[in-house]
Amino acid sequence: MADAYIVDAVRSPTGRRKGGLAHVHGADLGAHVLKTLVERNDIPDSEYDDVMFGCVDTIGPLAGDIARTCWLAAGLSDVVPGTTIDRQCGSSQQAVHFAAQAVMAGVNDVVVAGGVQTMTQIPISSAMTAAEPLGFTDPFTGSKGWVERYGDVPPTQFRSAQMIADKWDLSREDLERYSLESHTRALRAIEEGRFEREIAPLEGVATDETPRQSTLEKMAELDYLFGCDKVTAAVSSQTCDGSSAMLIVSEEALKRYQLIPRARIAHMSVRADDPIWMLTAPIPATEYALKKAGMSMNDIDCVEINEAFASVAMAWLKETGYDHAKTNVNGGAIALGHPLGATGTKLMTTLLHELERSGGRYGLQTMCEGGGQANVTILERL
Repeated sequence: MADAYIVDAVRSPTGRRKGGLAHVHGADLGAHVLKTLVERNDIPDSEYDDVMFGCVDTIGPLAGDIARTCWLAAGLSDVVPGTTIDRQCGSSQQAVHFAAQAVMAGVNDVVVAGGVQTMTQIPISSAMTAAEPLGFTDPFTGSKGWVERYGDVPPTQFRSAQMIADKWDLSREDLERYSLESHTRALRAIEEGRFEREIAPLEGVATDETPRQSTLEKMAELDYLFGCDKVTAAVSSQTCDGSSAMLIVSEEALKRYQLIPRARIAHMSVRADDPIWMLTAPIPATEYALKKAGMSMNDIDCVEINEAFASVAMAWLKETGYDHAKTNVNGGAIALGHPLGATGTKLMTTLLHELERSGGRYGLQTMCEGGGQANVTILERL
């Protein structure tokens, strides 16, 4: 089977909620990374085959196939189509999978995979509330089939994070220590300039706005979220604004445009788990991916797992036995933010750059997603 190669990867800085990117229209935020990719690579914009963008809550300025709108807002060729993908938090990671599949199948040669989210303007779950005038308070409990199977209590991320903390015997203090380490790593990465190659500054924002100088004492003062007795804002990912994109090409495109590949997509898969637990799927998905790839965690040099909540990453670490020192080495979403539809390619961009910085060969990325799903991608640095 043909290979799919990553030639370039870029992201915006993460703008904190109501921060430096809060006023930027979603189309312009996505256009920024697309324009950057095209300008940095010697491929005529009319010769791109497709733009695949992840986005969640596609209403208002994010509606109307935001992938296509971002490309046009970047001033790029009218002939290139775009499609918007929603696999919840894994939307842009799934965009990478679809782009790579198109290349590996010989259908496309040059594809952009990425994502965008403006969480200041369109808060999380905004699309779910759109059904309220119809008498539905969420997408689940209005369904006879869902209620018969899972009951009339809708799944929530906060409930899941609490359930995971309880099952894996994680205390509030454990979660807070993990979260503090995420901020410490992120601040160190910024100070050492580790993100400079992957970030395209925008609107005067040149670095991530979300990492904080915090302490365990400050974290201990926060109230619990939504009836939890361990989960607080301190141990949760931050809402933010951001975009990210990767250029994925075939071997034919490498030769045609004289491109230098930075990585090969060595494996990609997606699996699912109990939707009520919602956030546990990275554990079985990782096991499945490694088996399919004929690999073990010993083959993996570094990991990016989305820190939707501290308990998610900590349970994954416990189950896999992987070294925390090689996991989210530059901090995770607790410190660096989780711009939903953009997070997949944001993390993959960071993973690629970290493999290059550290000299590692294989990197694995996974993330929990609504509906109890999880994508896994394994990159081989070239």
